[in-house]
Formats: sequence, C-alpha cells, structure tokens
Amino acid sequence: MDTLEVHNLSVKVEDKLILKDLNFSLKEGASHILFGPNGSGKTTLIGTLMGLPGYEVVSGKILFDGVDITEKSIDERAKMGMIVSFQNPPEITGVKLGDLLKLCLGKTASDEFSPEESAQIEEFRLTNFLHRDVNLGFSGGERKRSEILQLIFLKPKLLLLDEPDSGVDVESLRMIAIAIQKYVEKTGSSALLITHKGDILDYIKALYGCILLKGQFHCFKDPLRIYEEIKKLGYEECVACRIRTREGWKVE
Repeated sequence: MDTLEVHNLSVKVEDKLILKDLNFSLKEGASHILFGPNGSGKTTLIGTLMGLPGYEVVSGKILFDGVDITEKSIDERAKMGMIVSFQNPPEITGVKLGDLLKLCLGKTASDEFSPEESAQIEEFRLTNFLHRDVNLGFSGGERKRSEILQLIFLKPKLLLLDEPDSGVDVESLRMIAIAIQKYVEKTGSSALLITHKGDILDYIKALYGCILLKGQFHCFKDPLRIYEEIKKLGYEECVACRIRTREGWKVE
C-alpha cells in the first residue's frame, strides 16, 4: 500500500520551474532515500509535500493516504500525520526541551514522562538537556538528536527528513538512523530521507532509492547501488548510464 502518491507534479519557486512532471509513490512501512546534487530540487520537493510557503504547484496533485492534499495547509497535513525535519533546526529561546517533548506527546508541562518515554530520552542522551532552552548551545549532533526525538514523539505516518545526517558526528548519526529505522518498522510509517552521503545506509534498511537531477527523477531499486555509482561516476554519468525502472517508486 502507498502512503504518498505524487502525480505529474510541477513546481515553481519565484517564477522558476524547479520540479517537472514528477511521478512517484512512497510505500507504507518503508524508508526511501533521495539522492541529488545541490540545486537539484530536493528541498523544493520536501517543502512542496509539506505545503510550506514559497512553493507554487503549477500542475499535478499529491495524495496522502488516498486523500488529495495539494491545496491543504501545513496544519492540515500535520494533523493527518505528515512531519518534516530541517537541515538546521532553529534555537528556541525561552522554551525548555523537556516542555517541548511533553507537548509533542500531548502532555502538559506538569505531567511526568512515562518510564518508556524517559528511556527513549536517555537512549538519545538528552536527559541532561531537558531543562535547557531548545537547541541553545547544542552541538550539531545534539540538535539533530533532539529534533528526531521530537518527531518520533509526535507519532507521524510520514517523516520527511531533509539531510538528517548533515553536520552530525558518527555516534549521533548511528543513533538517529537506528531510531528512524526502528520507528518505521514498529509503526508501519514511511520515511523519505534526503542525503548526500551513504553512511546513513549502514543503519537505514531502505528498499528504494532515487536520484533527483535537474528537477526530474532517475530511479533505481537499490540505494546502496545508487550511492556506489554516484561515487564512481558522479550524478550526471550515473543517470546517463542507467535504464529507468518502474520498480519501487513507480516512475512513469
């Protein structure tokens, strides 16, 4: 079953056409990896799927759980179970991380974390950060660990992750990736991860991968194979020497 379907999607940013007639689907209970060079349209795709301002859908439609969400607001998409992470999580002065995590769980500030929730916080090595302002003075890895835990506590059906491996140390990368994989497997949710690196594939058991180049998809089944070809040939040559397949992302 497909969690997300995109049909003939074209998107403009400031009157420039960035995405051109994209067709793909994300399978339920699976992680999908999206590769692509800077400027290829990856962040535009994530922003468009989430309904962020500044991305104009020129044509096509987006279906989430079979519902057309092309015209729905960010809030409506979030309530349906879509969530997005950013490359650089912002600092939030005056808001304690513990209170934010409780909000994600639907708790009040006076509520206590359950033993299971406390164990997850400890697993992310964030127990000592609960009384600190969100991301204030956090390292890159600490910010990403904090953000991914927030997303998991929100219990989304679809995670849209814009370079979760950017600016993180090896230990944080392992921690984040394993948590994402466990969440997808446990809940049957889906995840779309943008990455420039292949290290995250050591921990994410992604079945499907894709290259986004010049606003168009070039798709293959195996993300590890894609990454190896990119390292050897570069994006342009990798795309040029491979035949598109309908398998996995259902590219038309």
